Amino acid sequence: MDILPDVTATGADGAPLRLMDLPRPLVVYFYPKDDTPGCTREAQDFSALHEDFAAAGVCVIGISRDTVAKHGKFRDKHALTVMLASDLDGTVTEAFGVWGEKQLYGRTYMGVERATFLFDGDARLARAWRKVKVAGHATAVLEAAKGL
Repeated sequence: MDILPDVTATGADGAPLRLMDLPRPLVVYFYPKDDTPGCTREAQDFSALHEDFAAAGVCVIGISRDTVAKHGKFRDKHALTVMLASDLDGTVTEAFGVWGEKQLYGRTYMGVERATFLFDGDARLARAWRKVKVAGHATAVLEAAKGL
């Protein structure tokens, strides 16, 4: 993937949200599930840096396959400021190649890979982080975005 896929998720208000219509530079991060420890920490970290991303002119959106209603509860419970979107039909996660086989405690299942993609002002992929470890990740993404 060299350019931002022209796909549509569902925004917090339940309306279609076309990624190509979002301001750029753009950070799209994928996470497995609302309100789990790693996903909560990641959303809190991106939210804590919301003003820094905004000052750098960078839009950030977190996407999972959870429902809009679940995103709302997650956002409210943790006072998140990062934009969240739903991908119920899997179109977005498939386009980014982040839906696949995972393993946990010896069990194999299908799920969303924790991954982040940074697109420049021309919607070209500037950087991708796969199999993300949460600690320090949001800060690393901010630094890369500032370097565009």
